[in-house]
Order: sequence, then C-alpha cells, then structure tokens
Amino acid sequence: MNRLISVSTLDDIAPEYQNTPIGLMLEYHNLNRPLDIYTQAHLLIGMCMDNRKRLRIPDNFAYIIRSGGGNLSQSEFKVSYAIAVGGVSSIALVGHNNCGMVGLAAKKEKFISGLVKKTGWEKGRAEEHFMRFAPSFEIRNEIDFVLSEAKRLRLLYPGIQVAPILYRVEDNLLYMVREQEKS
Repeated sequence: MNRLISVSTLDDIAPEYQNTPIGLMLEYHNLNRPLDIYTQAHLLIGMCMDNRKRLRIPDNFAYIIRSGGGNLSQSEFKVSYAIAVGGVSSIALVGHNNCGMVGLAAKKEKFISGLVKKTGWEKGRAEEHFMRFAPSFEIRNEIDFVLSEAKRLRLLYPGIQVAPILYRVEDNLLYMVREQEKS
C-alpha cells in the first residue's frame, strides 16, 4: 500500500490542511508559492537533523526543532514553549526516507569507532554512550515512526493540529502521509 500522498497542486492538499499553516508549508515548499512576510511563527516543524533536507519557507514562519529522526520525545518543553509562548497552532512532523536512525543498531561499531577516533574517547565510554541513547532514537520505519509520533503529539497536545509529512530526498518534495488504509 502506498502511504504517501503527492502534493503537486492546491487540490492535492488534504482539506483539513488547506488554509492552515501546514497547507501553507506545503504550498511554499512544493508549489513554489511566493514567500509571504511574517513577523511571528504560525507553525512548529519537527524534522530530522539530516543535512540533505532544506525547506523552502519564509523567514519567521515557523519554529523548527531538528533532532535525529525528527523524534520530539525529548523536546516536549520546546514544543510546549512554541505553543504557549510562540502562539503556534499547528505542528508539521517531517520525517524523511533513507533516515540514518533506521537500523541504528547496525551502525553500532561505526558509531563507537568514530567517537573513539574523532574525539579521543575510550572505547568503553563510546559503547556505553551508544547503548544508553540508541534505543531512544532507533526507528524501524520512517513512515510508521512519523505516524506514531504524530499520534503521540496529538494526545499530548489536544487542540493542536499535527500533520505527519515525509520528505523524499530523491526529489526534495514533501508528501502527506496517509493515516488510514484506503477502502
């Protein structure tokens, strides 16, 4: 089943996201909508720290929290701040394909040897560091993760619109993620 919904026209944007900050983000990035001028953020974007992704959005339009895999589980205070003080009403959770957090366990030796070589850490310290944090950031599947994280954030912040989005690194476009199977 294809879970990605392409956005190449205004009509492709799901009705619940049209005329919202999430819809505007899709318009700016995918449809080359001219960049408007903003004096305050309207959106919080949670996305991966991966260097291959860059969004085309106006200055001051969104708060952006970057973390491994777009995992906001240790950033709740920052999310709460963006909502309570920053005034955002929507969260776009932007995962991406080919994420380095997928299959993290298989990268254990490279992680450890890289820390030892580049930082001078002892191997035991690097291994303990990996074992302590890797389970919190491991992602089995980018689409399933972005869906589960969106669900978690909706439960935590009822009344805030949360959209699961996937960025495809091959074409640099954003895709809405279908949350339910088509009948």
